[in-house]
Amino acid sequence: MFRKKKSVWLFLLPGFAGLMLFYIVPFIGGIWYSLTDGSYQNRFVGLANYISIWQNEMFLLGLKNTLLLSLICAPLVWVLSFVIAALLNRLRPGGAFFRNSILLPYLMPSSAMLLIWLLLFDYGGVVNRLIAAFGGGRVLWLEGAQLRVPIVLLFVWKNLGFAVVIFLAALQTIPDPLYEYATLEGAGFLRQTFGITLPLIVPSAFLIIILEWINAFKIFKEVYFIGGAYPDEAVYTLQNYMNNMYGRLNYQNVTTAAYSFALIVFALFGALFLLERVLRRKFS
Repeated sequence: MFRKKKSVWLFLLPGFAGLMLFYIVPFIGGIWYSLTDGSYQNRFVGLANYISIWQNEMFLLGLKNTLLLSLICAPLVWVLSFVIAALLNRLRPGGAFFRNSILLPYLMPSSAMLLIWLLLFDYGGVVNRLIAAFGGGRVLWLEGAQLRVPIVLLFVWKNLGFAVVIFLAALQTIPDPLYEYATLEGAGFLRQTFGITLPLIVPSAFLIIILEWINAFKIFKEVYFIGGAYPDEAVYTLQNYMNNMYGRLNYQNVTTAAYSFALIVFALFGALFLLERVLRRKFS
């Protein structure tokens, strides 16, 4: 048994070496950049960069928008994916077509998705035509604060399928007799959902909210595709700020912003892990 365990490390070594070389070592090495002044002498300045960046208006704007968009996108995907998975679970076995088609966004390249969204939300696009058909006024979806709507919808459309699959797999592990007994006792749909379904899929539900929140923190790609490097202030994210600082070779601001955001993410996920532990104890 011990020899078998030793041989496993030989298979893990290539992946672990890549992880160390491209992720862990740069992450640790970048800490030094965040503590220096960026001059040719690269002098140590302590926390001066952190104090400076937390007084930078564009950094604070990007941080606020990133957190706001993540607070919109992640819970929205979680709720919609749970509802869709619950509906598909009731369609067994006839829901195979819907279960397969919901993953189609993963097969589409980003450039094609961008073109579709630009056509949909253009001033003369399909969305505005539908609004006009119902007597409403057309909206400049690709400008100003309205830009949040196509960005959020693009994120949801792209990430919904994976969350639905995880939820559906978790729902199918719940024994049907539990619902039958609850129905005989007079429990309705909401009572069964909060009394049976959610308590039994807490680990999967927690996994989905973590994954979607991580994806929401990386929403820069959607913003960049639609709004460019300098989008409207309503959707200017922290990644926009870091990307622009990197273009100016200001590595100190890039690393300082990255580690500041990392501390916020670690604190948020730490709180979520504590919440998940409390929920497990409550429903176990």
